[in-house]
Amino acid sequence: MYTIDGSVVITGGGAGIGREAALAFAARGAHVVVAGRTASRLEEVVATIGAAGGSAEAVAADCATETGADAVISAAEAKGGVAVLVNNAGVGYSFEATRPGSMAALADTSPENWHEVMRINLDSAYFMCHRVLPGMIAAGRGSIVNVSSAGGTQGMADAHAYATAKAGMINLTRSLARTYGPNGIRANVLAPGFVATDMVASVLESEANPFADDAMRFAACPLGRPGEPEEMAEAILFLAGNGYANGAVLVLDGGSTC
Repeated sequence: MYTIDGSVVITGGGAGIGREAALAFAARGAHVVVAGRTASRLEEVVATIGAAGGSAEAVAADCATETGADAVISAAEAKGGVAVLVNNAGVGYSFEATRPGSMAALADTSPENWHEVMRINLDSAYFMCHRVLPGMIAAGRGSIVNVSSAGGTQGMADAHAYATAKAGMINLTRSLARTYGPNGIRANVLAPGFVATDMVASVLESEANPFADDAMRFAACPLGRPGEPEEMAEAILFLAGNGYANGAVLVLDGGSTC
């Protein structure tokens, strides 16, 4: 276990991987700032942390904008600076419900859907890193964990905007690691596979569920199951706290991309 000197900021902190990461960091004594666009979800996470004796606050903001990123980081800096930034905000297959065609192949992806997926999944990491880096540089320390996807490490048959944004996050992180490592700032990537969150609930509840039976589930993943958000949170804690982890891309997909 390691100590965290400063605040931990988690975007997309109201559900799924972000929520579990917030609970895990708070359990280790960190003040956690959970950010996202749905205030009610953020407040539930804060209440859960508070009930367990932890410290947290919610900032409802669109982190894919300059003003949203500033609001989130300013709140964290008011509590002693940002020790860890976890860029977890993003959209996936559930986005199809509100943006049909957003997870399509390129020929079927409208410019509007392309830009919105890139904005949420990649621009948010830019704005948050751009805002947090000056403070980390001044402090001579900091840790950034960007949550990408196993889909960002290989080609995908659909969801081309998603795959492109997640691949971009990986190379952005490697570039951050090379440039700001000498300043004491580490940057790493968690690339989850299929994780049982709200983002893929529609898939798990449909005929396309890759884990519906033994004939399918071991073909989809050698472990025969989706990952759990808690397992991803454990990996985020590792990447944030391991002092020699810099520029690492940890693919946590049960062996699906082996």
